[in-house]
Amino acid sequence: MDTKNRAGQYIHQPEGYKAFIPAPLPPNPPIEYDSELITLLSKADRALGRLDSVCDLVPNPDLFVHMYVRKEAVLSSQIEGTQSTFEEVIEYEAGINPKSLTGDMQENQNHILALEYGLKRIHDLPVSLRLIQEIHGKLMEGVRGGEKTSGEFRRSQNWIGPKGASLQEAAFIPPPVHAMNSALDDFERFLHRDDPIPPLVLCGIAHAQFETIHPFLDGNGRIGRLLITFLLCQQEILTRPLLYLSHYFKKHRQEYYERLMAIRENGDWENWLKFFLKGIAEVSLQATTKARKILNMIEQHNTAIQKTFTNSGNGFRLLESLLLSPVTYAKKVEELIGCSNATAHNILGQATRAGILKQISSGKRNRLYLYKPYMDLLRDD
Repeated sequence: MDTKNRAGQYIHQPEGYKAFIPAPLPPNPPIEYDSELITLLSKADRALGRLDSVCDLVPNPDLFVHMYVRKEAVLSSQIEGTQSTFEEVIEYEAGINPKSLTGDMQENQNHILALEYGLKRIHDLPVSLRLIQEIHGKLMEGVRGGEKTSGEFRRSQNWIGPKGASLQEAAFIPPPVHAMNSALDDFERFLHRDDPIPPLVLCGIAHAQFETIHPFLDGNGRIGRLLITFLLCQQEILTRPLLYLSHYFKKHRQEYYERLMAIRENGDWENWLKFFLKGIAEVSLQATTKARKILNMIEQHNTAIQKTFTNSGNGFRLLESLLLSPVTYAKKVEELIGCSNATAHNILGQATRAGILKQISSGKRNRLYLYKPYMDLLRDD
């Protein structure tokens, strides 16, 4: 099978550099489903099915999703060089140090908004060029790179390389604008094809092709990773957005880039898809294991509440709120329960004795408490 120009080819441009012009999708010759690829596809499908079903056992899976979205925002932004941590995002959203909205924190918040916006939007508008532009606008609003035509496809040449590298020093040069527009039109047609292509294969091809086209001046990596989640949810492979590959791509960063380059240089779609499907299966297994651990933790804490709290109803309401926001304090509990300050402190004390909360601030005034067992589970990778 001749695959040399299967994904496209490098073409000399009048300015003196070579840019990559993607070939239309799907790949031609078609994807070769050898025994390894078929096995990996089967494993990934089964792993996703188990993840989707186990989440139905969690009392309020939307709260679980809420935290996973924030974790993904941190990991995806860290790949692009931000320094904010998962804990800092949780503290910021809990109202602690509300003035500390640094550039990195703003990028994380934008990522959360873009993801949540896209998940709602796909119910009315399928994944398309229009939706991708809308999501990019949310992602880049008011942050570094946001001045570079936020929400609009680029109108100039971009390139990929070490920080500060010139066009001549680039590791990869995506298609020039005229070829980019043609490639984007073909990309959208591919997303809406009726051909019986396995959904996970479509997701893998779509992500790689998007990164090759690189249609924005900034934010392509984050949008490309979000695209996987949107496609999985749109095709109802997942009923909830609980699969994120940022950690896998970060962990295997070098191989990730090498597999993408092998597509462009050798037309090697198959080994990229094997790498991608391994990631789907690995991350699905991790998320499933974590969901089960969280379910067990909730059951243990419900039992502890019944044994420790004078009013178990208050304890259950507190526990549910902690799944949404794991940092709390007396004023927050007052508003949640509708009780006095003294009662709020009593509830916090009971939760601490039950092993649910841990005080994370010093002193006796304005004490902060963390749902530490939950946070430990969420950040254990």
